[in-house]
Amino acid sequence: MDDILHSELMTEMIRTATEMYRHGWDERNSGNISILLDEDQLGNVGKLPAIRTIPMNFTAKELSGRCFLVTGTGKYFKNIRYAPERDLGIIRVCENGSDADLLWGFSDGGSFTSELPAHLMGHISRLKADPENKVILHCHPSNILAMTFVHSLDEREFTRTLWQMCTESMIIFPDGVGVLPWMLCGTDEIAAATAQKLTSSRIVVWAQHGIYACGRCLDETFGLIETAEKAAEIYMKIAHLPRLNTINDDQLRQIAKRFNVTPREEYLE
Repeated sequence: MDDILHSELMTEMIRTATEMYRHGWDERNSGNISILLDEDQLGNVGKLPAIRTIPMNFTAKELSGRCFLVTGTGKYFKNIRYAPERDLGIIRVCENGSDADLLWGFSDGGSFTSELPAHLMGHISRLKADPENKVILHCHPSNILAMTFVHSLDEREFTRTLWQMCTESMIIFPDGVGVLPWMLCGTDEIAAATAQKLTSSRIVVWAQHGIYACGRCLDETFGLIETAEKAAEIYMKIAHLPRLNTINDDQLRQIAKRFNVTPREEYLE
């Protein structure tokens, strides 16, 4: 198994999890990560028999045969770099779509994150929108969370506020932000609602909870969260003050043209 432990994939996974914890986004055992793996990333692991089969308690037949590197339930992001073979696992979705074969990891007998339904439903949605999508990150950035207590949860208004907080926002997430009202986490209901939002946005905010973000690689996905969180931090610092200046809609269009991105037109005046 040394090829996995010393692979570029594992290096990036450990680095990302460590940075997410260092940023304060993943306190205690919160947050989860899933990465859709290519055959070359699997290495020898893809050729080995399953260690055990784990029921998923939901069905994702569209992903039958696909493999994912996922974080474990109850695991602390701060510990992943010290014991990746315990806190991470590589799973293959079984042909029935309802179970997963464990190919590597969870060495203490553990299992995948309780948010796996939201991850896999999200992957299904994003692969339809972007066949190159590989990564889903879920975490609890403080300023995004705080913003959901004091800002309208209307997606257009939430997106516009984030776009107006710093020039980079529209460049990084021109597709805007999906927003869900508070829902009970770990359920098929919130998983399905998140997956629906991900058909048109790569970021979904769970009010009073956290954020889901998707991308083609860990760096891109981490950067989405980092940029949205920075914009939310600026908003929380100035929300109680008179706003004398802002980035107006004409300027937002200038940004889109200059950096060749296509914003959601219905979110502009």
